[in-house]
Amino acid sequence: MFFTKPSDFPAPRHLLRFLQLSPNNQSLKLTQQTHARVCFLGLHQHPVIVTNLINAYSFSKNTVQSQRLFDSIELKDVCLWNSLINVFAKNNLHHECFNIFNNMCRSVNSSPDGFTFSTLAKVSGVIEDLPTGEWVHGKSIKHGFLSDPVLTNSLMSMYIECYIFKAFRKLFDEMPQRTVSSWNIMLSGYINSKNSSTDYKVLELVKHMLTEGLKPNEFTLSNLLPLCGPKSGQFDHGRELHCYTIRNNMNLDIDTGVHLNSCLIDMYSRNGAINSARLIFNQMRFKNVFTWTSMMGGYLQNGDPHEVMLLFSEMKRKDFIKPNEISLLTILQASNILAGLLGVMQVHNFSLKNGFGNHTPLCNSLIDMYSKNGHLTNAIEVFEHDCVSKDIISWGCMISGYGLHNKGHEAVNLYDKMVKSGVKPDAITIVGVLSVCSRSGLVAKGLDVYNKWVNIYGFDPTVEMCSCVVDLLARSGQVNEALTFIKMMSFEPGPSVWGALVSGFEVHMDYETRVLGYESLIKIEPENPSNYVNLSNVYASCRKWELVGDVRRLMKDRNLKKLPGCSWIIVNNQTHSFFVDDKAHFASNEIYEMLYELSIVIRDPYLEISTC
Repeated sequence: MFFTKPSDFPAPRHLLRFLQLSPNNQSLKLTQQTHARVCFLGLHQHPVIVTNLINAYSFSKNTVQSQRLFDSIELKDVCLWNSLINVFAKNNLHHECFNIFNNMCRSVNSSPDGFTFSTLAKVSGVIEDLPTGEWVHGKSIKHGFLSDPVLTNSLMSMYIECYIFKAFRKLFDEMPQRTVSSWNIMLSGYINSKNSSTDYKVLELVKHMLTEGLKPNEFTLSNLLPLCGPKSGQFDHGRELHCYTIRNNMNLDIDTGVHLNSCLIDMYSRNGAINSARLIFNQMRFKNVFTWTSMMGGYLQNGDPHEVMLLFSEMKRKDFIKPNEISLLTILQASNILAGLLGVMQVHNFSLKNGFGNHTPLCNSLIDMYSKNGHLTNAIEVFEHDCVSKDIISWGCMISGYGLHNKGHEAVNLYDKMVKSGVKPDAITIVGVLSVCSRSGLVAKGLDVYNKWVNIYGFDPTVEMCSCVVDLLARSGQVNEALTFIKMMSFEPGPSVWGALVSGFEVHMDYETRVLGYESLIKIEPENPSNYVNLSNVYASCRKWELVGDVRRLMKDRNLKKLPGCSWIIVNNQTHSFFVDDKAHFASNEIYEMLYELSIVIRDPYLEISTC
């Protein structure tokens, strides 16, 4: 709604209503017109109207105008100061919030209240600044506002964001009166702590909450539903929570109901009950982009990429909802499964047209998928031009992409460039670099990367890193060095370490080392038939038939049988699988004829292959 002449403007008693409509409709023009009417009526010094006007400008990210309005007020009350602090907090200008607070403390007419410290506590949590958060906590105690539950909840959230769980528990225990929000923050704190006994503690907290006469609300259930996954074995609890939402009509509200239903869809999808998830989705009266994304993600998680694409088309056609960055990530994965490189390129073009081309997680997925689909040039293009804000995953994906295409030198050069740019490597990136060095024969570089991770960065090596180092030494024929490294490991070598040892020495045919490796694998994995077969083959290659017979009898006694090898290829978006000596494929005759001709050419490369 816009005004064209002064007579169209509402009476002053309606100004607050229009200031509330401005943020809801994201209308900067309506805010400016209302501001003009405020000045016309001489209400530019009215604290309530100006406070709402400042908030309206903040939704348009117009902090400059909000500051000008604030400066124009002669007598500033605490609500006006709080509004300005909140404006800068919403626009991620966190340090400015404390500058405004200092000016507020120097003001004669105003002093901070509980809402002031509550906002500052939230800001401290967002930037994970524990010393500042503790300072806000101390100021709250000094001014006597700690009995305010809203302020205490904000302080608890701050300590959770800074991972100081003892402090937030102490605040919770000392609260004279707890609200449902207090319990919700407490639940999220335990969930974020990632403690092994989280599920038990959370359930105990819910019981205590009920004994205090407080009923769980939508946010309580949203915290509990992610715990009801297949790993925790709490699917029955998830269905009980669903029944609770139905009995209390929690899933009917437009705002909270959409979020709660999305959590229910996610819970059912993770437990493989995709039909139940779809039933909730179909019964929803209001759906937003997050709801559609949850349903598409559920189908992708349950191995149905076709339904993902159908939902995507329906979302655009039926509800006219534009996908967001998370939606595109889901669609990208589904398109990659269905159409390979062509599907990835189509989603990439769609993201560029809709302004998502610089979204870092999407760029990371595109780099990874282009590399795995054989298009390294496109991956490099995305990395260098589209991915403006590179994170550690961006660098890691590109390094792995070079490794997949046997470009070891380019991969290690990129790693060096990453380190020089100030990006600290993580364990996954180190594993990727070590793997590339192993395949490319860059032994010295690989050992240097590993030693810097342990000695300079000060981190403990992971099993994957040790496996890569063993593989690196094994491929280069350094038998003694590989065995010495295994003996000096700070933990017991697992299957991946011994597997790297024996697979790396396949070329060098070191009999004793391979026997040691496979015997160690049999001790660690007594139920894996491949280890027995490989050890038997080692004995057979040295004509030790008695030992071959012993291994075969041991397999028979343990009722072990090796599954036949399988390979597959995708032709025209259809996957064709082949087992050893397999003749079940409809084109098996033509395939074997081609293999026969190829084997002849291998023996005599001057012959030509007849085309089929």
